[in-house]
Amino acid sequence: MGSISATMFTTLDGVVQGFGRPDEDTRGGFTHGGWGGRYHDEVLAAEMGKGMARSGDMLFGRRTWQDFAVVWGSATDGNPFSAHMNAARKYVVSTSLADVDAWQNSVLLRDLGSVAALDGELSIVGSASLVRSLHAAGLVDRLTLVIHPLTLGSGARLFEGPAPLTEFSLTGSVVTTLGVIVAHYTRVSPGAR
Repeated sequence: MGSISATMFTTLDGVVQGFGRPDEDTRGGFTHGGWGGRYHDEVLAAEMGKGMARSGDMLFGRRTWQDFAVVWGSATDGNPFSAHMNAARKYVVSTSLADVDAWQNSVLLRDLGSVAALDGELSIVGSASLVRSLHAAGLVDRLTLVIHPLTLGSGARLFEGPAPLTEFSLTGSVVTTLGVIVAHYTRVSPGAR
């Protein structure tokens, strides 16, 4: 078993839906899409760049993979995030996708057991439903919360239902010039797998 690191962009009230664009995720009538854009600065870019600089494969849920495949999969803009994501092996956890041929280097997994059998370092950006499921199964080793200084009052939250009692240790944090807190946590309980 490898290790899994998840990075989640969230508001102060825990909303993780529609971070990037107004049309990113409008499920449930969500109208606040694109809330994260105004908080981008050089400090945040550098912090996110550190994560992208680490070797390892990426892990996605179906919705995020489909969105990223369209947005990033054909990007030729010289953006280092595009280059990283296009080159990385991308594992996609889905029971409904027929294939993952739409984005190079993608591999389809049907269940969490398949995720647990993977070796190496795996990173997740977004994919809240998958992160919830992996957390419930005790499979999230590191969690980075990118906490934005606003509340939305509606939208999907990181932990919407019961989450298992789990303790994390704060291993580092950075505050950006626009008040975003990037908090890095490592799971300390329940015990090692």
